[in-house]
Amino acid sequence: MDLQTKNYDYILPPEYIATTPVHPRDHAKLLVYDRKTDTITHTIFKNLLDFIPVECAVFLNDTRVIKARIFGHKKHTQQQGGGKVELLFNKPLDAEHFLVLIRGKVQSGTELLFDANLCATVTSCNEDGTRIVTFSQNGQTLRFEELVLILDEIGHIPLPPYMQREDNKEDETDYQTLFAKNAGAVAAPTASLHFTPELFDALGKKHPTHTLTLHVGAGTFKPVEAEAILDHPMHAEYFDIPPTSAAILESSTPILAIGTTVTRTIEYFVRTKKIQGECDLFLNPVNPPQRVTHLLTNFHLPKSTLIMLVSAFIGREKTLQLYKEAIENHYRFFSYGDAMLIL
Repeated sequence: MDLQTKNYDYILPPEYIATTPVHPRDHAKLLVYDRKTDTITHTIFKNLLDFIPVECAVFLNDTRVIKARIFGHKKHTQQQGGGKVELLFNKPLDAEHFLVLIRGKVQSGTELLFDANLCATVTSCNEDGTRIVTFSQNGQTLRFEELVLILDEIGHIPLPPYMQREDNKEDETDYQTLFAKNAGAVAAPTASLHFTPELFDALGKKHPTHTLTLHVGAGTFKPVEAEAILDHPMHAEYFDIPPTSAAILESSTPILAIGTTVTRTIEYFVRTKKIQGECDLFLNPVNPPQRVTHLLTNFHLPKSTLIMLVSAFIGREKTLQLYKEAIENHYRFFSYGDAMLIL
């Protein structure tokens, strides 16, 4: 049963999907599940430090969400009109080629024009619907670090599709962690969004905190469509672990991972000893965590790799039981929603 995608489904009333965050951030609800005693506690995120084991090191993802959505039009040619297009940047493939999603029909060679004289040229179309493009401005080919500056100027925060709304000015801070540093994500590491400056300072005084980087890609929202979960082609995301963080991972210190992205990165390192590269690890009940001892996370989409990751810690049946409990207690779900701590 644990290997069948359909068994990770649950019914979520639409009104439980959070489309804006709670303010202050740390007033979000927090469900605490203790595996040793099999007990559930309902509290608020502000009380998180009351539950983290004393000797725990805390790991955070310091990726920064970029303004990855841009709107433009096709270059008008004799072969095609100048129809509107929407482009979602996903990730760099090399110095000058980038993986993107494009809403609008395009073929290899199509040029797309955007504000600030930004031009994207489609170099190939992949079978999975993604596209590979190069970017240029005023005829000069752009590298990622140059492109990010332009996206910051003309782009939009890439809110998850289930929010069903356009981004606004508040999202520029709401959908970014306090410690966001390295630009490259197209989705936020959402468990970290609950920290206020005061709570984060208090965390740092009580527990050693360490960072790593995993640039969350659009694939994080891709539902598992294969009937068997192990047939799902797992997306790969760029990661980087500083040597100081890797040293803690090599020790026996208990670890609280703030979020699924941190968990996947740590577990990939444990299996490969790589501190940089592309992480494509799929954690699930038959591939459980080997190093992360505690997990803080939000509530995830049905049939997603993320709910399967939570099931890797506590089992599929317990996960679905906790989700049912959260719904009965009116928790808010997904990126701007409430949190769960697994001890």
